[in-house]
Amino acid sequence: MKVLVVEDNIQLGEQICEALESVEWVPEHSQDGIDALYRATSEEWEIIILDLGLPKLDGLTVLKGIRDEGINTPIIILSARDSLSQRIEGLNAGADDYLTKPFEMVELIARVRAQLRRASGNTSTVIKMGDLSLDTRTSKVTWQGVPVNLTALEYKVVAYFMHNPDKVIPRTELVEHIYKQDFDRDSNTVDVFIGRIRKKTSSEVIKTVRGLGYQLNA
Repeated sequence: MKVLVVEDNIQLGEQICEALESVEWVPEHSQDGIDALYRATSEEWEIIILDLGLPKLDGLTVLKGIRDEGINTPIIILSARDSLSQRIEGLNAGADDYLTKPFEMVELIARVRAQLRRASGNTSTVIKMGDLSLDTRTSKVTWQGVPVNLTALEYKVVAYFMHNPDKVIPRTELVEHIYKQDFDRDSNTVDVFIGRIRKKTSSEVIKTVRGLGYQLNA
């Protein structure tokens, strides 16, 4: 899952990114409001974690700018501003959740998971599509009830399909959502990962849509 982390405190931003990477998500770090607004409105993200106290452009303005563009990506605000009026202001501006600093990383991860479940229309921590099942809490995948041993990148591919079950996904989009921005990306490797996933589950679990990409067929 591709996550935009907007935090001007470099150390905290890196800690958040490390926590997200530990559960196989793909975080990218932005440190100022202008860069954050540009990236949030020009790229696709599963979720945005947004600090309010940003240089160049404050977080609330960034939030409003994102929503003004009609972008419905879930947004979790991080802020040391913990008064009721400030929380209400952030939520009324379009945030989906509000977490005050200091916070525990485990709570942030839990809140991110909750927002991702809501965005994909799932209330359970386990997403099921036919014989394929993904536990978002433990990052475990099963096929017909049997655990599937996936590599980290194979898991990211499966997770992205499970969160977008009806969507035809181009190779380039998969690459963007399984690799970090500074990684040497090669769209051909996606074919390799999908081939491995098919061997570990079923040859029909992901179908090829000629000229467009792939679609979950579980």
